[in-house]
Amino acid sequence: SFSALCKLITVIAVNLYLVVFTPYWPITVLILTWLTFDWKTPERGGRRFTCVRQWCLWKQYCDYFPLKLLKTHDLSPSLNYIVACHPHGVMSHSWFGHFATEMSGFSKTFPGMTPYILTLGAFFWVPFLREYVMSVGACSVSQSSIDFLLTRRGTGNMLMVVVGGLAECKYGLPGSTTLFLKSRTGFVRTALRHGVALIPAYSFGETELYNQYIFTPGGFINRFQKWFQSMVHIYPCAFYGRGFTENSLGFLPYARPITTIVGKPLPLPKIENPSKKTVAKYHAIYVDALRQLFDQYKTKFGFSEAQELVVT
Repeated sequence: SFSALCKLITVIAVNLYLVVFTPYWPITVLILTWLTFDWKTPERGGRRFTCVRQWCLWKQYCDYFPLKLLKTHDLSPSLNYIVACHPHGVMSHSWFGHFATEMSGFSKTFPGMTPYILTLGAFFWVPFLREYVMSVGACSVSQSSIDFLLTRRGTGNMLMVVVGGLAECKYGLPGSTTLFLKSRTGFVRTALRHGVALIPAYSFGETELYNQYIFTPGGFINRFQKWFQSMVHIYPCAFYGRGFTENSLGFLPYARPITTIVGKPLPLPKIENPSKKTVAKYHAIYVDALRQLFDQYKTKFGFSEAQELVVT
């Protein structure tokens, strides 16, 4: 996230400098021309580079927590799947480490499968940042992007969707098992339209990486947070982690183990125009499957038998 922010600021600052203070404004024009020409690439499978996914830096990244990826069932390379990832946490560190890099053993765990991380289209609006994001196998989460991957990229594709999105950040607290899922039905509708199986996945430990400062309910800052979320669907949480030394405060995540469990595929029928009632039916079936996955493994990762998955 920090590297992406640095790239964003650098690209904007350098191009403003070229246009305003130098005679080299044609460079900016060329960049914008290329951006216009290449605009649809994030919705057409992206442009991944295996060498970037295998950077030794990512090995250090995955070992820092550390990250561990476990599967419960084998997947067929002759089929496509939509993997619904939970929870989002504050930064989705586990989902990046597992599916945007090869350093937690994705290819060995799921031989013959190709992961596509689906993320906000805004990441692909900025030159150079978009190339960096696409190089690890990320694509836009737009409907046209998903349709392309499920119909024009053959088989053996795993589309990774962090369903709760940025709206779920406020639940990224140690010990939290709350998911923003009740109103998120689009991934179920898409799976029904294409007749692909849904796979629930849960990362135990993702919400343990940061603390948050909880402001007084109804206070000025709390009201601003809710207003901001209502406007842009992003909850501006006041999170913090550790600094460069073990007992200091900062924005680095705490070094706490994360284990991601990829569950059993849930086959869905192909229905080109599913009704709201049909979507709600299969959404409920999916939530039940996710609860079963959570209940099966929760005691192994520090939760009590009485702890329940809360869907809001």
